[in-house]
This record gives sequence, structure tokens and C-alpha cells, in this order.
Amino acid sequence: MKFSALLKLVGDDPIFTSSLLLSGDVNPRLIRIQLSRWVKAGKICRIRRGLYAIAPPFQKQLPHPFRVANFLQKASYVSLQSTLSFYGLIPEVMNITTSVSTNRPERLETALGTFEFRHIKRELLFGYQMIDLGGQSAFVADPEKALLDLVYFQPGGDLWTYLKELRLQNLEKLDPEYLTQLSKKYNTRKMQNAANLLLQLISRDSEEFEDL
Repeated sequence: MKFSALLKLVGDDPIFTSSLLLSGDVNPRLIRIQLSRWVKAGKICRIRRGLYAIAPPFQKQLPHPFRVANFLQKASYVSLQSTLSFYGLIPEVMNITTSVSTNRPERLETALGTFEFRHIKRELLFGYQMIDLGGQSAFVADPEKALLDLVYFQPGGDLWTYLKELRLQNLEKLDPEYLTQLSKKYNTRKMQNAANLLLQLISRDSEEFEDL
């Protein structure tokens, strides 16, 4: 296969899997050799086994880290600090893309950035959707779910001292009813306590909140 044929096959998507090239009547060994040659020539970069990105200047757009994260682990969605930063709910800009997944937890250092995955039970895999990232797309937690996921993983996450440390902002973006609905699905006292505190914070009942 010529490199021009690969670019045509991939289209506008800057990342692809080797399985894309293995469909039909092809020789897998020759495909692997060709991929290796393209990597050495600097035309593509290997992110991890079976996952590649078109290298500059051949890519039509930069790979969005959220889309890369989805490819790195199936049955995952971007959440936690990355989603909260994306929606402007915390002031920090994240240099690590954080996701939750039903697979094993891991941290990956790649040519396209650092990616961290936290393990979550299958029954808690909800509250996310496919969103548009300007020509790319990825599964990303709703802001309410990202906040609850963060509380879920953090020891003492249902305490006012921790929630205050998050320096939450733009809370008008959160839907109190949806937050309550999601928190009940965790079915733990911790998540209910956290939801109650967050609801008070969203409503800006600061005097009552400071007394907690």
C-alpha cells in the first residue's frame, strides 16, 4: 500500500488502528512491515500496539487527546479533572487526560501526551455521551457525572473541605436535578452526602454551606 492510499483511507481522522488496513485479502505480515517503515520514515507515529497517528505535516488536524484516550482503552470515557476543566468548572488546565474505564487502571506516556485511566464498575458506566470536538468526536462524561466520578474515587470526597479545594466555578452549567438523579445510581451514602453539599453550593446558599 502507498502512503497516499493510507491518507485517503484514513480521511480527516488523524488516528487509526492497524485493523483498518487488515480487512480484505491482505497479508498481515506485509502490513506490519509497511507500518514499521512509515514509523521510521516519520510519516506516522506509534501510540501503542495497533494504534497509530498520522504525523505532521501529513495530518489534516491535530489528534484531540480525548479521542486518543477513547482509542487507548475501549469501554472508557473522558471524565474527572479533564472533563471539569473542559467545561470550565475548575480553573486548572490539565496536562494529563483522565478517563474512567471498566478495564484495568493504567497510566500511559505516549507521543501524544499522558493518559490516565481509573477502573470503574460496569454498573457505573453511565452519564456520558459522544461530543463533537471540532471535526473529531469522543465519549466524554457529562459535567455532573465527571464531578461525581471525582468524588467517588477520592477518599473523603464527600467532605466540604475537599469540595472547597476543587475551587469549583461556573456552577450554573450544572443541572441540579440531573446531578441528583446520577448520584442515586451510585447507591452509597458517600455519594448522597456529596450530592447534598453540591446542591447547596449550586444554589449559592453560602451561609448554610459554610456551617457544614
